[in-house]
Amino acid sequence: MKKLKLVVSLPNENSYQQEQARTAKEKASQLGADISVIFAENDAVTQSQQVLEIVQSRTERLDAILFEPLTATALARVGEAAVDAGIGWIVLNCDVEYLETLRQRAKAAPAFAVTRDHTEIGRVQGKQFAALLPRGGTTSLAAVQRSVGMESAKPSSIKIKSLRSPWTEQGAYEVVSAWLRLSTSRANTIDLIGCQYDGIAMGARKAFAEHLDQAERERWLSLPFTGIDGLPLEGQAWVDQGLLTATVISGTTTAQGIEMVVHALSGGTQPPARTLIELKSYPTLERLQVVGALKHKV
Repeated sequence: MKKLKLVVSLPNENSYQQEQARTAKEKASQLGADISVIFAENDAVTQSQQVLEIVQSRTERLDAILFEPLTATALARVGEAAVDAGIGWIVLNCDVEYLETLRQRAKAAPAFAVTRDHTEIGRVQGKQFAALLPRGGTTSLAAVQRSVGMESAKPSSIKIKSLRSPWTEQGAYEVVSAWLRLSTSRANTIDLIGCQYDGIAMGARKAFAEHLDQAERERWLSLPFTGIDGLPLEGQAWVDQGLLTATVISGTTTAQGIEMVVHALSGGTQPPARTLIELKSYPTLERLQVVGALKHKV
């Protein structure tokens, strides 16, 4: 049996995406498949061009493309070209509207999604907020993209102040540093720093640690910092070290996607349209309730 040839397209090279690449290569090696990983440098046009060029290539026969889209349209036309050419189309970390239509269009090519439930991730983070702020709070600083779930789970007494940040530690550092220069940024109006990526939380923490006013700096750094992804050597380790208060463990999607597409291509089957990756709070919500109760006794 010939070796399957797979391409994985990822949006950027932050720590989570590097882990996506690592686990993809590891799983492909275990299953005897050839794999190439490319990064789009956070540029949707670059991603579209990269993937379309691969689909249209006549030099080498490709079996499947796994990609995490940078836009809501998620390369729908490129996906059609891929399945028309008999190339599998696997969407990572995103729910796309065109998938059912694409599955009907595909003949031998598998087409499906492997994603994290971003609404549920937001709900878990909202529950973390509730556990850490049992009496509610004035506001919280969040780079919120999973806000629907978070808003549904947090108490109404917790108000949200949002800052938009790139999905990198450096980007978050720059955004928070700029915000801190505003006269309206005061630590006594904030009760918790909630971020949608552990690296963003650490970038924000770095910015607060450089605040020139000692009293403000100490107040900022005394607040709970929470993130999402929970990689063992990052989010979980930062919680264990006391740098973050909590994270949401929501693993990579590439390994699951590769395993499913290899089995589908080998057996001529079409996997389920949508597969969700498990997630959980770290530490547990029960433990965070204890932390929140102790904090509010002080």
